[in-house]
Amino acid sequence: MRTKHLKLASILVGLALVAAACGSDGSNSSEPEANAEVDAESTTTARGGDDPVPPTGEDGLPEGPSALDDRTNEAFPDPLVDPNDILSGGPPPDGIPPIDNPVFVSTSEADEWLNDPEPILVVDIDGDVRGYPIQILMWHEIVNDTVGGLPLAVTYCPLCNSAITFERTVRGVETTLGTSGSLYFAHLVMYDRATESLWNQLDGRAVVGMLTGERLEVVPSSTVSWADFKESRPDADVLDRNSTGASRPYGTNPYTGLDDPNGQPFLFNGEIDVRAKAMQRVVAIETETQAVAWSLDGLVEGEAAVTVGEIDGDPLSIFWKAGESSALDQSDIAAGRDVGTVGVFSSVLDGQSLTFAADGQGFVDEETGSTWNVFGDAIEGELAGSALEPITFVRTFWFSWAAFRPGTDLIEG
Repeated sequence: MRTKHLKLASILVGLALVAAACGSDGSNSSEPEANAEVDAESTTTARGGDDPVPPTGEDGLPEGPSALDDRTNEAFPDPLVDPNDILSGGPPPDGIPPIDNPVFVSTSEADEWLNDPEPILVVDIDGDVRGYPIQILMWHEIVNDTVGGLPLAVTYCPLCNSAITFERTVRGVETTLGTSGSLYFAHLVMYDRATESLWNQLDGRAVVGMLTGERLEVVPSSTVSWADFKESRPDADVLDRNSTGASRPYGTNPYTGLDDPNGQPFLFNGEIDVRAKAMQRVVAIETETQAVAWSLDGLVEGEAAVTVGEIDGDPLSIFWKAGESSALDQSDIAAGRDVGTVGVFSSVLDGQSLTFAADGQGFVDEETGSTWNVFGDAIEGELAGSALEPITFVRTFWFSWAAFRPGTDLIEG
């Protein structure tokens, strides 16, 4: 019991550090601002039955009260979750300051302060490749950026260890996302700055407010180790920790001990699906008709491993490679235990089904003998220069995914 109490105390101290940092003079200086550009074809408001249609602003989005101020206002469509289940996480809105004006540096510059095992979130839009170190996202949770001409919100929820990237366009209107300071099932609740509706980070749904029922488009992204990133993407841009507009102890984890496979979630007010341990890491995929989660323990073997599966009847391959540290284990992120890097890809390339096997720290397909990396790139052999189609997935804790998707098929081995 003493160990559990010490871990709980560490997490409480971590939250206190975050709250204290949020109130410091080094808060993000960028001003929240919604872009008023609008697609004329998307200015209608979808509401069911005979509900009155709310007035719309010049940007075409519905006007009304802020869900940050009142979650039960009668002007809102029916909420998708019980507003009473949305809990205060401590800081006020944007008290955990999103980065609205991101600045990037080269991999060689970032290598001066990033360590090889550290996790970094990778986004690639038409060859515009950017890396967002988790050591920065830990303290900001949202980066509003534009990559390859596409307005994006790059997000990370520490309590659930979920890093997800969204298009930040709603009904044809570009906006930015902020941190609400609240949690739903221990998960980050975001808000859009155009209407101040509340959005769940795990599934990108607006659950309370004028935009209730809308869903943000997810963009494929995944975390890899810094060592793999700088080797495979040497010309990429990396978010600069020295230009965030805030002063934070980047490189440290304020939630020490949270990533304990035998532990319990913090600030979670839902029911735990006992088919797996609450804090078991999973790789989860959802389509319109199916949700599947693979236990990370079942994917891990040696230096690298391949797991074959399918979603909606389509074959997929899960690559796992050692060398990425947990950001939520030790106070020093780089010293966290090795949880490895995951990539999920379609097993079909140009109409040909491929069968993969691990080979050292890489992967080889049986059909051509080509060698592949954890990004799904063929780097040697007949298929060199080819790339597998990435499949959008979420790597998170089981308690979190199961709370949002209770009908998920769980694969443990």
